[in-house]
Amino acid sequence: MARQSNGVSAISRVVMILDTFSFEAPFLSLSEIAERAAIPMSSAHRIVTELVEHGLLERMPDRSYRVGNRLWEMGSRTPGALGLREIALPFLHAIQSRVRQHTQLLVRSGLDVLVIERLSSRDAVVNASIVGGRIPMQHSSSGIVLLANADDEVLARVLERGLSPITGSSLATPEQLRDAVAAARRTGFAVSEGWIFEESRGIAVPVRGSQEVVVGTVSVVVPNDHSPVDDLVRLLRLAAEGISEALLRSYLPPGHPHARAGGVYRQLVSSSDRSMEYFEQLLEEHGSAVHDGQVNSAVQER
Repeated sequence: MARQSNGVSAISRVVMILDTFSFEAPFLSLSEIAERAAIPMSSAHRIVTELVEHGLLERMPDRSYRVGNRLWEMGSRTPGALGLREIALPFLHAIQSRVRQHTQLLVRSGLDVLVIERLSSRDAVVNASIVGGRIPMQHSSSGIVLLANADDEVLARVLERGLSPITGSSLATPEQLRDAVAAARRTGFAVSEGWIFEESRGIAVPVRGSQEVVVGTVSVVVPNDHSPVDDLVRLLRLAAEGISEALLRSYLPPGHPHARAGGVYRQLVSSSDRSMEYFEQLLEEHGSAVHDGQVNSAVQER
């Protein structure tokens, strides 16, 4: 792989540039991209120009840049977090219909939790998380659940990075964090009372995939009124079990009596059985055109 004079590969520089964008900074100028990525302006200009040509970045009328739709399109083809989101979405709606506050699906990303879906009511309690946003693991109930199901090395790295408490109720010492993780291991859920906003409380349980591996969490953010959490924990566990069961079915090979309909689409799409059968029929009739994501053109040919 080609490397620059400073030893950083070309692909690494592309990733560094794409990583400069965030929900706080969705639009960046070329100079801001170069500064955030710590890349010389000339190199940033060349890479950004190529990314624009390929649709991975888009140039705005004011000469700023944003992440391009093609990057979202590529990400939507993965059976990872987006596949989990598709499978979990009906269960999240069921939770939200009962709670009417905030319902979330999160996965681990490094030492943070990544929000891949959130449903919210307009009159719900304050919650600053957004889809695609990250939260340090020590600040959220989901992060504690994921730490409880991760190697001890991950907890050590979180402690090394520092806890940086946000409110007076946040976890502020290594002992408090270790106690919270131990409690989550013991009970199978976590509660964060006022860790980010004093008036808000998060409650999370794990979602398990193949071989009982924790692949994410389902959580709610509700008013921090110190009321019992038993009913909410039961509701979350019921949904998590349903998501896990659907995930396990998605891993089964086509033709298995308990597999989800839809063949290769089963880890990417959650739709009606007839729709899944239709997608599979398109694949059989049009082969790689459908596999390459060109479903619309295949449909138009019919």
